[in-house]
Formats: sequence, C-alpha cells, structure tokens
Amino acid sequence: MAPSMEIDDTVNKKSKPAAKKVGTPSASSEEASPHPDMSLAQEIHRVMMVHSSTLSVEDATAIIGMDPGALLDKVISRVGTGGKSVEEAIKENDAKYNTTEEDESEEKKKDGEEDSDKAEDEIEPLLNAALYRHLQSTLGYNKSDALSEDNLTAIETHHESIIKLLRDNITKAKDEAGDMEVLQAHMEVARYCAKCTTKEIALSAYEEVVALPKLSIGKKLDAYLEMTRVSSFWGDWKKMNETLSKAAKVIEKGGDWDRRNRLKAYQAMSYLCSRDLKSASTLVVEGIATFSCVELCEYSEFIMYAIVTNLLYLKRTEMKKSIIDGSEILQVAKDIPVVMQLANTLYECDYKAYLHTLVDLQPHLVANRYLQPHAGYILRELHVLAFQQFLDSYQSVTLESMATSFGVGVEFLDLQLSRFIAAGRLTAKIDKYGGVVETNRPDWKNARYQDMIQKGDLLLNRIQKLGRVVDL
Repeated sequence: MAPSMEIDDTVNKKSKPAAKKVGTPSASSEEASPHPDMSLAQEIHRVMMVHSSTLSVEDATAIIGMDPGALLDKVISRVGTGGKSVEEAIKENDAKYNTTEEDESEEKKKDGEEDSDKAEDEIEPLLNAALYRHLQSTLGYNKSDALSEDNLTAIETHHESIIKLLRDNITKAKDEAGDMEVLQAHMEVARYCAKCTTKEIALSAYEEVVALPKLSIGKKLDAYLEMTRVSSFWGDWKKMNETLSKAAKVIEKGGDWDRRNRLKAYQAMSYLCSRDLKSASTLVVEGIATFSCVELCEYSEFIMYAIVTNLLYLKRTEMKKSIIDGSEILQVAKDIPVVMQLANTLYECDYKAYLHTLVDLQPHLVANRYLQPHAGYILRELHVLAFQQFLDSYQSVTLESMATSFGVGVEFLDLQLSRFIAAGRLTAKIDKYGGVVETNRPDWKNARYQDMIQKGDLLLNRIQKLGRVVDL
C-alpha cells in the first residue's frame, strides 16, 4: 500500500515545543517554500518607487533604514549571483543537486556543525536571469559589475540542467517509491522554478503538483498558496485571485484550522489589491491573533494593514477594543509608530495632529506594494472620516473654528469640505456668507420606515396580481 501523503514529522522531534508567539510560523507555514521571497518583492517595489520619483530619497531612507542606492545594489546582488562570479555561483548551486547519497549525509552533518557559525544576514542568491533582466532594463542598472547577457544565458542553461535532473527524480520516485516521494519530487521542481525561473514556468510546475492523483486537501492547499505567492511576486493580481478561488473551493471539502487561517490572510491581501478594503479589514482583524503567514509578510506589516483598513469601518468603541488596546497590536506598536499615532489621534479627536500624521503616512503607503496603488483613495477616505467625526458633534460650527481644530486655513478647509459635500460624502452644507457649516443628520429611522412601506406596497401589488392569475 502506498504511504499517505499526509505525514507528521513532528513526532521525531525530541525537543519540547515552545509556546507559540505572536506572528510565529505554524506547522504548515514552516513547510512552505521560502521562494518567492515576499520581502524581496517589497524591496524591489521600493527601489522602483524611488526610481520613478514617486517616493523621495529622504522618505525611502527613513522607511528602509538605508540609502536607496545601497538597497538597489543589495537587490541586484540577491537576484543575481550574490557578489560571486557566475562560474562560482553556478558551481555552488550545482553542488546542491548533483550529489550522491553519501555526499548528502556528509553535507547534512557538515551543515549541522556549521549552522551556529553562519552569519544571520547570509542570504542565498536567486540566480534568476529573467528577474535580473527585468530589473536591469527597468532601472537602467549598468554598473561595471552587472551581469552580461552571456552570463544570464549561462545561468539559464544551468537551470535547465538542474530542472532536468529534478524531473529525473520524479521518474525515479514513480518507479521505486510511493506517492509521498513522488509529491516531494514534484514540489522540488516547482519550488526550484519559483526561485530561479519565470512566473509561467513556476505556475506550470505547480499545476503538475495539484493535478497529482491521491493528493490530500492539505497538500493541495499548500500548493495553491505557493502559487498565489508566485503570482503576487510578479504582480499578476488576476492570476492571484483565480488561484485563491480554487483554494477556497478546496478548503470547503475539509482542511485544518491552521491552513484555513493562512488562507484568510492570503485572501485579505487579495482584497487589498482589488481595493475591497471592507472585506480586507474583516479578515485582517480576525487574523491578528492567529497570524502565522510569515512567508507572506511580516507581522508588523500585517498589523499596519489591520489598522489602516479598520479605521475606515470600525465604530469608536470597537476601534478602542480591537486596535487601540489590542494586546497583539501593542506588542508591535513601536515598529509602526505612524499608523499607531494615526489611530490614537483619531480616537482622541486631536484632528490637528491627525492631519499631520496623514502627511507622514503617505510615504509609508507609497512604499508598500499592496497599498501604493490605493494610496490616494485611502488618504481621501481618512480625510472624510475625520471631517465626518468632527461634524457629528455639532449642529453647526464656524469654518474658522473648524479650521483651527484641524490646523489648516479657512480657504483650504472650505475647498475640501465643498468637494466632499458635492460628492455626497459629507451630510452638511456651507453657509458661505455666514462662514458656518451646518450638518444635515440623516433620519435613518424614518428612511428605513419609508423604504419598508414602499417595499410593502410593491409586495402587496405582486400578491394581488398573482391572486388574479390563480383565479383565472
């Protein structure tokens, strides 16, 4: 009988499991491929924003913690050969896959002895020729140490040989081993392609994985989530949504709570990309306590999404409980001071400080690959939110008094309010002659009553028509 694909290797671990910390990877998350690296995708996005002058060098330096030029060199090095010669990088990569069983056991033993001596900042180069070409052409990277087209061609030829070797392992597993080994061999091919080749090649390899017979729900969902990251890394949001839809159908047939929580986090990112902030806000706030998708984004980044989106939809009491005083959020508050200040100033009705914080928030939105396309929309909605909250406290208020509270000029405030009122975003009117803003609170109870009467009349008419038809 072929071994089951669902295995639990935790029984062999002798060490006592540590208590789970906030934002630590779960069992299925730890098994996820480290490639594509979403932190690298964020770094590439920031380099692109600086190159296009959408993000200033000063703001980028403050957010990144390093000069954008140095970040560009870091990204190019990571995508390329890691500072090594092409020959040396290819030789090292080849040694990882062209090894005998004896070599593998010796290598594992050696790695175990040297793990404690490795530097924490040592990162494996991707040797991704396709991504390197894209960055080189987009950013105009032409330094003396840049890889030539001959170098990139040599790297691609090397990858073809490695992929052929990995596919030979699939054939060997089918002939000599069971379903579990066949799955692992297929996943090795897909993950190698996700690291070193193009989006199309990687997704094609993952399609072979999900098409395997006898594939468990958990393993199929893991493959779909990795496909989602491949699509997200390359900015293919449509393919990302399509893959998540398939994953959602799979999870309906079963699946453990850990994978369900991970899927919700991925879906939240998808909603962010499509500007469905309300749906995203619900999923991210629900996933704060159970977040484990460290392969998708950092925990502090996830909390940033939770705060920015939920400010627009949560009531003050709920915002106080879930955001301001949330224990998980307070643990990372020092890592996201701008968004925390935004939430606190809004809750405390310190509108002058709130507007200043919005100015500080803008570069953080631009520097984030998920939020940057919607930065203008988010800032506009946050402005409307503050104006509406302020006006809800008054029947009428002078423009001068309101301008003082927000720390802006009367003319600027008049322009902003008139724009939002004309768009139907604020229920108020401006008495320009008297310099007064008068609020028009909608009578929701009466509106619901009138709506019920209209729908009731429509229902009665349809019933009467139906009765006449039945009589005939």
